[in-house]
Amino acid sequence: MAEAVALSPLVKTALFACDPNWGRILAAVGRAGVDDLRIDDVGIAVNGVGIVSGGGRAPGYTEEAGQQAFDAAELEIVIDLARGPAEYRKYTCDFSYDYVRINADYRS
Repeated sequence: MAEAVALSPLVKTALFACDPNWGRILAAVGRAGVDDLRIDDVGIAVNGVGIVSGGGRAPGYTEEAGQQAFDAAELEIVIDLARGPAEYRKYTCDFSYDYVRINADYRS
């Protein structure tokens, strides 16, 4: 699941745009192929700001708080599947204009 979120082009473009689009992260969780995923148990926080709870927008979430979290130079996205204490860490980057330009300007 961490790989699906970290490699999602829609998540990467949201990160570059500092766009607190929690639906893109939740959609990547759903596409990850996790056995018996219970979307109602999913919780997501970005830099400590709860953005998803019970598979939907977290109670008390505000666009202002989400924007402040996404405006940070580095983001920590924590996804809780409510399945126990297992933990996995995955590093990724955004899709910036320069990243796309550099990778579009050469042929391998």
